[in-house]
Amino acid sequence: MRVLAVFVCVLSASLVASKTTVAEANRAGNHIAQLAPDELVGRFLASATPPLTSYKARRTLTASTRGGRMTASLEAWTSVDASGQFKYDITNEEGSDLIRRRVLVAALEEERRARDENDTSAEVTRANYVLDVDEDRDGDFLRIHLRPRRKSPHLIEGTAFVTHDGFDMVRMEGELSKRPSLWTRRVEITRRYARVCGVRVPIEMQSRADVRFVGDSAFSMTYEYMTINGQAVR
Repeated sequence: MRVLAVFVCVLSASLVASKTTVAEANRAGNHIAQLAPDELVGRFLASATPPLTSYKARRTLTASTRGGRMTASLEAWTSVDASGQFKYDITNEEGSDLIRRRVLVAALEEERRARDENDTSAEVTRANYVLDVDEDRDGDFLRIHLRPRRKSPHLIEGTAFVTHDGFDMVRMEGELSKRPSLWTRRVEITRRYARVCGVRVPIEMQSRADVRFVGDSAFSMTYEYMTINGQAVR
């Protein structure tokens, strides 16, 4: 009977919490329905604060091609200091040397180049994208469509999935607006984000490409943060 009583208490508490959550969601939905699209976009862009100014993270990068017959992976410590300088230190490498050099290390080098040149051409801003709020605002997430203002292999034509309460982006998915090479037919991208130490940070990136004469090729990168903006991640 004691176990049953505990179960009933837990169940009752869960139902109350569930009703409270639903009520809060309904209030958030009603509030969002009353906002103009431009105001929603403004709140979405403002949710990028506070900015990520420094961090240290362990990353795992993997890639495969020829339908998975050629694979490679590496682990690396990556960091950005207060001055914006990006550094990486590879701690483990496995698999195809060609894929490691041409894909995995190349991805880290491209990130270092963008940091060194303070390149903001890939960021989600009004300068880079036309942002349109989806008319249907009743789903689990608010959807904001991303339409690049120019063709670029760094810009995604797709959708940002945004929370109803804080207008915080949790996922972005779509296709690169410009093929990175003549050999690539299409590149599909999914990026995932989370709040860590109060800062929105990328936690995972996956891509899949159809490459001529090679076939299906995949790439993924995950982040495990140690510090963010000088604060230790627990």
